[in-house]
Amino acid sequence: MFVIESMETDKDHVHMLVDIDPNVSATSIVSRVKQMSINRIWKKHPDALKKSYWKENTFWSDGYFVCSTGSANMETIKKYIEEQG
Repeated sequence: MFVIESMETDKDHVHMLVDIDPNVSATSIVSRVKQMSINRIWKKHPDALKKSYWKENTFWSDGYFVCSTGSANMETIKKYIEEQG
């Protein structure tokens, strides 16, 4: 369905280069990545997260930014992502 080609975290966000089947919406991929990651984070660090997220098991904000790479050079994009954070 999708492959994460490159990823880097920053203080309050994540940069990702994702290879997505053209028949799959970017919104569905973002939702899936957020769901899968928060489930794993909560399983791994429940006590630490309960201190900050005691009201509800949330973590990610609702927002995100997605753009197509078009004909851009993939190595340039990967390098940009890897230099974040």
